[in-house]
Amino acid sequence: MFHPLRVSEVERLTDDAVALTFEVPPELRDRFLHTPGQHVALRRKAVDAAAPGGEIRRTYSICAPAGTEPVLRVGVRLVEGGQFSTYAFKELAAGDTVEVMEPTGRFVLEPRPGYFAAIVGGSGITPVLSIVSTLLAREPEARFCLVRSDRTVASTMFLDEVADLKDRYPDRFQLVTVISREEQQAGLSTGRLDRQRLAQLLPAMLPVADVDGWFLCGPLGLVAGADRALRGLGVDRSRIHQEIFHVDDAAAGTPALAPSAPPVTGSTLTATLAGRSGTWPVKDGEPLLETVLRSRADAPYACRGGVCGTCRAFLVSGEVTMDRNFALEPEETDAGYVLACQSHAATPDVELDFDR
Repeated sequence: MFHPLRVSEVERLTDDAVALTFEVPPELRDRFLHTPGQHVALRRKAVDAAAPGGEIRRTYSICAPAGTEPVLRVGVRLVEGGQFSTYAFKELAAGDTVEVMEPTGRFVLEPRPGYFAAIVGGSGITPVLSIVSTLLAREPEARFCLVRSDRTVASTMFLDEVADLKDRYPDRFQLVTVISREEQQAGLSTGRLDRQRLAQLLPAMLPVADVDGWFLCGPLGLVAGADRALRGLGVDRSRIHQEIFHVDDAAAGTPALAPSAPPVTGSTLTATLAGRSGTWPVKDGEPLLETVLRSRADAPYACRGGVCGTCRAFLVSGEVTMDRNFALEPEETDAGYVLACQSHAATPDVELDFDR
């Protein structure tokens, strides 16, 4: 559900990134309490009349620590040609109102004792900043190692916030920074964090086998390389959590899930959403999310690209094929969850449940 929230602050983080802070009124307090690592979708009317539904939705992770009072702050990086990021970076100002969806997402860590680590690239720091700041503040028996990669020092988001964590928790917070496009006088050598480099770097920095949970966030290339490096070092898949912020054009055309059955024509979809069910005919070739949206404008979605996971639904019956899946973990797809924005009916009747 979306709510109109007033922007209380627009803070310039870098030459191409801002942090937006929203005021949460008392009556919405419980709805905007978040778990560390969750995100919100922001919505505005589209300038381009051809935009789906006449609106633009984008998902941004909450970077503020979780607490008993909601602090809603997100980081937005300017993307070339990005309609919402350009609007947020160049036009939004304190006092403006933006429609904000309630927090969601499963890239989370509830504070608990243990040793945790993250490998992030660029704006992938955003959810991890909420995770690590909440964890270290609430759990004195927790430790965290953050490995972050950025193009340049000037492009690094949340420099001050991360430095503050290092000063506040010197014995429990380890920070490793890699800059890919400029030479540094100290620290690690310049270059990308690919699979081979991480496989060499990680065992030299920390006891890989002792880490209770790994959090990988950023562009697809970095996340995929880090996952392969960790698996090669013997890390169990259950300890690796991923969230992808950007999928390049080459990867965008690659299906992430092999079809289990060919698409069919003349299908019927039954979907449950917010406690109400409906049944509708599926137009040939359309994603099931579009079928639902024709009658239920409140169907959850954000990116429509198989990345954010906002449209996750449980496949109650029937079969579907998914074009792409960069959001669901293997255990989720094994349990029967699909992305409605990427799913096509593969049987005459399909039933989805968005409430599970």
